[in-house]
Amino acid sequence: MTGALHGVNLTGWLTLESWVTPELFADSGSLDEEALLVDAGPERYRQIVEKHREEFIGREDFVRIASRGFNAVRLPVPWYAFGEDGPDCGPYIGCIDLVDDALGWAEEIGLNVVFALAINPGAPHDSDVVCRDLADMRLARETALEVVYKLSKRYAHRTGFFGIEIADDVVVQHRVGFSMSDGVPQHQLRNYYREAYELVRNAAGEEPVVIMPDGGFPSGFVNFMAQRHYRNVWVDAHMDRASSKRIDVVGPSGVRKLVDMHKRTLRDAARTGMPVMVGKWSSALPVADAQMTPEGRIALERVYTSEQLGAYSGCPAWFFSTWKTSGLLTSWDARVALSSFERGMIA
Repeated sequence: MTGALHGVNLTGWLTLESWVTPELFADSGSLDEEALLVDAGPERYRQIVEKHREEFIGREDFVRIASRGFNAVRLPVPWYAFGEDGPDCGPYIGCIDLVDDALGWAEEIGLNVVFALAINPGAPHDSDVVCRDLADMRLARETALEVVYKLSKRYAHRTGFFGIEIADDVVVQHRVGFSMSDGVPQHQLRNYYREAYELVRNAAGEEPVVIMPDGGFPSGFVNFMAQRHYRNVWVDAHMDRASSKRIDVVGPSGVRKLVDMHKRTLRDAARTGMPVMVGKWSSALPVADAQMTPEGRIALERVYTSEQLGAYSGCPAWFFSTWKTSGLLTSWDARVALSSFERGMIA
């Protein structure tokens, strides 16, 4: 096992994200990839996707990531990555050749790769195009498991393949007053995690790390998949979620209160008995103070970033929100948000 991974997400490359590249969605007015497919039509959608994937991320990005002191990337991989060679991909465009390229570039440059299956169990699902994001576990389980197995089998013996996260953003059902929230029931999620773990082990042995997002509710995974029975299993606590608790971030003391809340989240996740990875975090403060100057906000976000780097230093891995956005979003684009930090602070 290598040392701690400090890396960036490659969000918005193999799957389209409107906040990463809004220009791809501007003509249609769509807000997500499924809506873009419907609004633009299959042929125009194919043109957009193929051009974007070819141009947005390349080998040079991997070189720059390493030069900034990072030693890993977290690569969201769509469930339709295998195209016609995988589960029914419908109108979506496969990209397994680019996954091959990404791993090859990483190995050449010395970066570790964590694949993240880009499905969102329990998330709202308004499109009728395809039901594959685990909004309903009964519909999508076999599709997701097949892709997990195929990815693990394909890259089992590659040196750059560090591990696989078997979902991305998870919305867990929980009690709100006298009713239950929307989301995937935890028992269904746990069953999926167990099955996916066994498939990874069957395909790639015990060395790759298997990572499970906790969906913000780690209490449901306490003593789940204990290390005495399972090997190299981590839990992922995303730190880019909006907090339900309002914290008045008007100065460094407010920022530190926010970071203290992140530390409590890490402690809660650690009660699962598994190592805790931070799969997503950013420099973005949760609320905007109308009286704060742009310069003041930039200064506070630098404090926030520095405090988070310290808070996550004991984790086996952390990944900043994303490496690149077309609009150079100051709090989310690692090239901007982390540009003023010394390489040693990152590495």
